[in-house]
Amino acid sequence: MKNHLFFWGVLAIFVKAVLVTAQDEDERILVDNKCKCVRITSRIIPSPEDPNEDIVERHIRIVVPLNNRENISDPTSPLRTQFVYHLSDLCKKCDPTEVELDNQVVTATRSNICDEDSEICYAYDRNKCYTNRVPLTYGGETKVVETALTPDSCYPD
Repeated sequence: MKNHLFFWGVLAIFVKAVLVTAQDEDERILVDNKCKCVRITSRIIPSPEDPNEDIVERHIRIVVPLNNRENISDPTSPLRTQFVYHLSDLCKKCDPTEVELDNQVVTATRSNICDEDSEICYAYDRNKCYTNRVPLTYGGETKVVETALTPDSCYPD
């Protein structure tokens, strides 16, 4: 009897997963910023007021990382208590794109607010090596050494 119920439970979960996947196929990902823990999607749906019209439905998912430090590479810095999200910063497209103007191909960005130094990251980039200087006491002698906070990205295989 338990195996029978288990089978039907697994089948129900599988069917639900397939339906959710099929439903999300018409969604377009506008922003997937892993650094700021934000994902913005949109999809076109029929209007509830007028079935002949289509409207755009947006979903904004923000994950607030708890117990995060002000300086992500310093574990002794105070905990972050303020998180700032500007939709214009999240949606900017700063990657260069080739555009044809007057029979000439030029390289341009799709946003005019591209300042790479202003990027505040709320999560670790797994591909970036984060280090910090820490005191190490060994044999009664204390030295300040550089240590890796994300060893997998600092010491490749």
